[in-house]
Amino acid sequence: MRKILFITVCFLMLSVNGFSQDTSKTTKDVPVKKWYETFGIRGYVQFRYNRLFETNSKLKCEQCDRSWGENGGFFLRRVRIIFSGNISDNVFFYIQPDFASSVSATGLNFGQLRDAYFDVSLDKNKEFRVRLGQSKVPFGFENLQSSQNRIPLDRNDALNSSLANERDLGVFFMWAPKDKRALFSRLVNSGLKGSGDYGIFAFGFYNGQTANKLELNNSPHVVGRFTWPFELDNKQIIEASVQGYIGKIVLSDTTKGVKLINPQAEYSDQRIAASFILYPQPFGLQAEYNIGKGPQFNPTTNSIEEKNLSGGYILASYIFKPGKHLLIPFTRYQMYTGGKKHELDARSYDVKELELGLEWQLNRSLEFVATYTISHRVFEDAKLPDNDQRGRLLRLQAQLNF
Repeated sequence: MRKILFITVCFLMLSVNGFSQDTSKTTKDVPVKKWYETFGIRGYVQFRYNRLFETNSKLKCEQCDRSWGENGGFFLRRVRIIFSGNISDNVFFYIQPDFASSVSATGLNFGQLRDAYFDVSLDKNKEFRVRLGQSKVPFGFENLQSSQNRIPLDRNDALNSSLANERDLGVFFMWAPKDKRALFSRLVNSGLKGSGDYGIFAFGFYNGQTANKLELNNSPHVVGRFTWPFELDNKQIIEASVQGYIGKIVLSDTTKGVKLINPQAEYSDQRIAASFILYPQPFGLQAEYNIGKGPQFNPTTNSIEEKNLSGGYILASYIFKPGKHLLIPFTRYQMYTGGKKHELDARSYDVKELELGLEWQLNRSLEFVATYTISHRVFEDAKLPDNDQRGRLLRLQAQLNF
């Protein structure tokens, strides 16, 4: 593994050196822009309230939204500012802090790093790239889709349980032909809710403990993804993907007295997933499903075991354009059975949930989302070994884009 990483770094150094020589050959008539003249600043803010028509205050979702349920109130879900741009012809940087992070149940709105990476292009058309730093791991369509563009308020439990905040530190190789990179860009900029450009093919190594956490063992996770977007004769766009990862995770949040499979609290962590997206023109359909193995709390034995997991979702949407506004009614059904390795005792989950919602875009800067959620969640750990909750609630969000 170390040899592969060493060869990758050497190849990058040679590539950067070669490109730096090419970009120096500019004519006297064309002024060269300084790097700080080529980058942009943008961001978004999400403001939420989840307590309307709530039938069960014990119904919660820690990974989704910490303002669900009892003691929840008005809440800033995300406050993000994005700095990005090209430092040179073949080096692109992207930095994104979030100022609505939670460090505890009572400590809100702390600044925390979400993304900090740079892409090094290995050819003139930027079809081959290597990404270094903290970034989204290429696993799942909805995981890669920005929260600024996603229709539902939160990502699905099934695939999002693979990576808290969808990110980790690593090295990722990405390839996409020039025309596919243009299509990825169009799917986002045209309002079709694309995932962004993470390559047609992606392969990489990452720590495996998730973003903003130290690595706790000597074996990095390995991930691979292949996706193929294509346009039909009627201009409808479809995308299909397969992806998977494998590694070992060390649990760092366990209750005293809970039994572990080994003193190091190290567990297998592996998944494979399939994705299908029919982009909304005007009807859209999106579905993903994954299976795998990972740590999961067993309330019967008060232990954390390696167990199989499975789950996915299906999302249907439709785009209306009355006047200058944009309306997107949608519905999503999701299910998940398995553990969440990032939560206390690799909390055990059995989720079945239906959402009925509407996104209303007044303009590019302001949008509102209302979602009526009908949920059945069983989520158990050593502190709550028998926790079966059902309920309904209306969730509201206002989003500012700038």
